[in-house]
Amino acid sequence: MQLKPGLKMHSAVCETQVIVVRAPAADVEVACGGTALLGPDESAEGTIDPLFAEGTLLGKRYADEELGLELLCTKGGAGSLSCNGKVLALKGAKPLPSSD
Repeated sequence: MQLKPGLKMHSAVCETQVIVVRAPAADVEVACGGTALLGPDESAEGTIDPLFAEGTLLGKRYADEELGLELLCTKGGAGSLSCNGKVLALKGAKPLPSSD
């Protein structure tokens, strides 16, 4: 699927909803709970794959720096986000510069 910044997507297997913050140039398969994420007008049902059941957290960013993909979770759920079969890591906060 070709992703664009601002695209809203949701999971077919749990309550997770995300917005694309940064998108790679290449087509990628983004999934939640082992099932592909759906666009705003799509619907489907399924069950969570136990390998992708760590959950997502509201307000957190998930990223794959190598691909250039970053997703913002707007509604948490039971499934884990993945891209091309690889679980996306929770993106940490950037450290602030120290003040002397």
